Amino acid sequence: MDLIQALTSSYMKSELPEMHVGDNVRVTVRVKEGNRERNQAFDGTIIAKKHGGINETITVRRISNGVGCEKVFPVHSPTIVSVETIRRGKVRRAKLYYLRDRVGKKAKVRERI
Repeated sequence: MDLIQALTSSYMKSELPEMHVGDNVRVTVRVKEGNRERNQAFDGTIIAKKHGGINETITVRRISNGVGCEKVFPVHSPTIVSVETIRRGKVRRAKLYYLRDRVGKKAKVRERI
């Protein structure tokens, strides 16, 4: 058991910001197209956090051209360049799946001060 923990701890990122469900974040991902690489940002609200340790993932949702788009990001993946917290959200649930059914101003999360 200690061998597995020692192996996974060497691959975990230590400089991650504090992220909570309901926060608006900007996730910058390294995208490879052919032989070129570029960084692409994805802004949205964290609606779920799953697992823990090296397997930790966050689900980020945003509305683009009136269509909801969700992406699941492995937090400790080498393709994740950075995660910035834009604004903090005040929520009382661990999973915000109810935002999928809401449109417009109802889909906003109140800001935590």
